[in-house]
Amino acid sequence: MTVRRLGAGLVAAALITPALAACASGTGTAGSTPSPTVSASGSASPSGAPVAGDAKQALLDSTKEISNGNFRFTLAGVGSTAEGLVHQPSQSAALKIAIGGPSSDLAMKLDVIHYKPDSWVKLELTGPTANSLPAIKQLNLGKYQHLDQNRIKGNRNLGFDFEKVDPAGSAVLTQGVTEVRSTGTGTYAGTIDVTKAAEAGSLNAATIAALGTQAKTVPFTAKVDPQGRLSELVLQLPAAGQTPAQEIKMTYSDYGAATAAQKPPADQVVEAPAELYSLFN
Repeated sequence: MTVRRLGAGLVAAALITPALAACASGTGTAGSTPSPTVSASGSASPSGAPVAGDAKQALLDSTKEISNGNFRFTLAGVGSTAEGLVHQPSQSAALKIAIGGPSSDLAMKLDVIHYKPDSWVKLELTGPTANSLPAIKQLNLGKYQHLDQNRIKGNRNLGFDFEKVDPAGSAVLTQGVTEVRSTGTGTYAGTIDVTKAAEAGSLNAATIAALGTQAKTVPFTAKVDPQGRLSELVLQLPAAGQTPAQEIKMTYSDYGAATAAQKPPADQVVEAPAELYSLFN
């Protein structure tokens, strides 16, 4: 695995889109009237069923609280997971990311902490590839590596933009909803045009390109909490080329109740070497 491939893998895992448990099925309960399918323009399906409240608007509204920057989140895709918190009041965030497993040629775990104006990352690389590359082995320090902000500015792998606090870009994703229906109290299903998901941070550009025209109608399910805030979003990516079908899942919780990230103890911190920046550029 090359350094460039490793960096791309981190983007896909940490920004999936962070960044989506499977939601309820799209069918109603026995004997219930099927929910209307709503187009992106808000019109009713050919069945003529009324569009009450507009399911798409409910989804758009569900992401507003995320912009306040006080929540916990999880992200999961094939072979990768991420979890963390964002705490805008203290200008801090923390993410734990895992890519690959025990059987992987190269597996990576990262513990990333941002506490403006500083950032740190603790990196663990395992597997046959890691064991065979001295330059990578030098990075397994077991300590938090302090990052030079000038060298990670604009880097979506190691940096964090407190003006755009959602690692998965749910607000951008929901703007791409092309069809949606309510499937029960606080649950929805439909399709999303993910061609803008690279901007959202949910999928990398290569994955979107591989989907071709399928990228315009990716199935999704969603849940909102009793206050109408997004709690779960799941994308069901169809098979594309050599890539099998896969699920991308994100969850949100503890709105307004997250706590500030904890800075690493000084005796566990070293300055990041040049090799670290090369790894993720």
